Parts: sequence; structure tokens; C-alpha cells
Amino acid sequence: MKIKVQTKNLFLFFFFFIEKNVYFCKTYFNVKKDIIMGTYISFDWAVKKILRQKENFVVLEGLLSVLLEEDVKIQKIIESESNKETEFDKFNRVDLLAKNSKGELIIVEVQNSRQLDYFQRMFYGTSKVIIEHMKSGYSYAAVKKVYSVNIVYFEFGHGNDYVYKGTTEFHSLHNPDEILGLSEKQQEQFMKKNISHLFPEFFLLRVNDFDELAVTPLDEWILFLKTSKIPEKATAPGLQEARTILNEINMNESERIGYENHRQNLMLENSVINTAKIDGRAEGRAEGIVEGRAEGIIEGEKKGRAEGILEGKTEIVLKMWQKLQSVEEIHALTDIPIDTIEEILKQNKINR
Repeated sequence: MKIKVQTKNLFLFFFFFIEKNVYFCKTYFNVKKDIIMGTYISFDWAVKKILRQKENFVVLEGLLSVLLEEDVKIQKIIESESNKETEFDKFNRVDLLAKNSKGELIIVEVQNSRQLDYFQRMFYGTSKVIIEHMKSGYSYAAVKKVYSVNIVYFEFGHGNDYVYKGTTEFHSLHNPDEILGLSEKQQEQFMKKNISHLFPEFFLLRVNDFDELAVTPLDEWILFLKTSKIPEKATAPGLQEARTILNEINMNESERIGYENHRQNLMLENSVINTAKIDGRAEGRAEGIVEGRAEGIIEGEKKGRAEGILEGKTEIVLKMWQKLQSVEEIHALTDIPIDTIEEILKQNKINR
């Protein structure tokens, strides 16, 4: 009987020992994995504060090299009218203008908030950069090649992929498969093979549409842009350097406070916009239907809905005005006509 009890106790001891060690191993390797994956500074903040420094160009060069499929070396970061931020842009938009070793210009823009006319903005921004860097009296052959890299964190366009490239080609009207090419003299003069190489090229990275399954170096970069994490076995150029350059541990107290304020402001900004849109639409529908039913006639229902929708729009405009102070930006985010916004502000005695 005594032997059985000792055997049972010994069995329980070993079971407890093994269970504890299994738990320890799981915990250890999970922690180790988290340390290796790491959480790094978000890319929009990095572009704004860190990657503009020459010693940190290697990170941005890695992303651009993978995206453009060529070895990109940044010569310098250019400050111009095109990449000066407004009060609204402080949280929602970050852009950077770089010049590579071939003298070509690269726009990198990060957009956090929804903007319906973002395609037109891409076109306008590229055109403005071309004009700014075209010296008076020079021939058109001096027009700079521009790459526009756009990293967006909102639902944009309609498609199934998360990375798109836009170029300019001239197709024959009578034979759509035929694409106009450069003559031999033009190829020699411009040192380009195709017409599309002369025109701006647009890259659109729809970060939120990425499924977080990183297979290629570009996927690894998109994963970082979306999650601020770098996989343990990442091979993409620039990401190894990013482990050190963009590690939150390397931030001093002042930088950490600024970064946290940026993240909180961004969340607050997006929350205000989303809440205003949801509340305004819901209240507009509800009040419109209630008032319409109370009058008991079709005309009353139509009138109630119209007034309810107007009240909803009014609430959206007033809430967003407190934060944005810009009719144009409210219009871009909500699609409410500019004249309606101005009328709402006027009725509420708000001076622009």
C-alpha cells in the first residue's frame, strides 16, 4: 500500500514537472518570437521624422528598390511647396520628395484618411513637382522623370489586389494590340526604351487590403506598412536596417512623447470623422422617418426625411469644423456640397 502511494506521488510530481516545463517553453518561445517580430515605429511617423535623415536613407531605398524593381539610391530629400503640410495634413497625410542618383524624382505619400478625389490629387501632385523642377528656357527634353508612390490606409478604388502600377502608353485605335514606341533617335537622346519610361509612373499600395501572408520581399514590406512588424526571416532590402533604425527602444523620452501624441491624434481624428458620419446619417434617417410618419402623408414624410437628412449633415459639418476648419477638406471627406457646407456654417453664425 505504501509503495503504491509513493508511486502515485512520484507520478504526480513528474506530471507537474513536465506540465510546468511545457508551459515555460511555450511562454519562452512565444516571447522570443514577439521580440524577434518586434513592434516598430509606424511608417508615416518614420517618413515624417526619421527617414529624411541621410544616414537612414537605406530603409526608404529598400522599399523603393523592391517596388520599382531596380537598385534605388537616394541622393537627397527635397523640401518644396508640394510637401509642406497643412494643419489637417499633420495627422492624415505625410509626403516626401526624394531625388535618386539618376536625377529622377520620387514622391512618397502616406494617406490615412479617406479622400474620394485622391486619384486627381496624385495627378496634381506629380504635375506640380514637374513644373517646380522645370527651369525656364530649357527644352522639354529636360522634364524630370517622376515616380509617385502612394501608400493609402483606406478603401480606395475597386479591385482585388493590394498593389497597382499606372503608366502611360499610346495604343493604336485601329489595332489595339499595337503600342506606339520611340524611334531609334529618341531612344538614343532620352536613353529610354519605351514611351512609358518618359512619363510619370504611379504606384498605389492599398495597405488594408493585404492579407498579411508575406511571401515575397514586397509582401514583407506591405506587412510592415500595415502592422509595423518585421518577420523574423525577412529578406527584403531595408527591413534589416529598419530593425535598428525604427525600433521604439531607440527613441528618447521627447521622441516617444511626440510619437504617442501623433498616434493618439490620428486615432482621435479618424474617430471624430467616422462618428460624425455615422451619427449624422443615423439621426437624419430616424428623424426624417419619424416626422414623416407623424404627419401621416407622403408630402410630410418626404419633408421629414429631407429635414432629417439636413440635420444629419449639419451635425457632421459642425463636428468636423471644430477639428478641420476647412470647407474644402470637409467636402472631400463627406461629399457634402461646398455650398451646403457654407450655408450650414452661415446659419450657425460661424465665420470662415
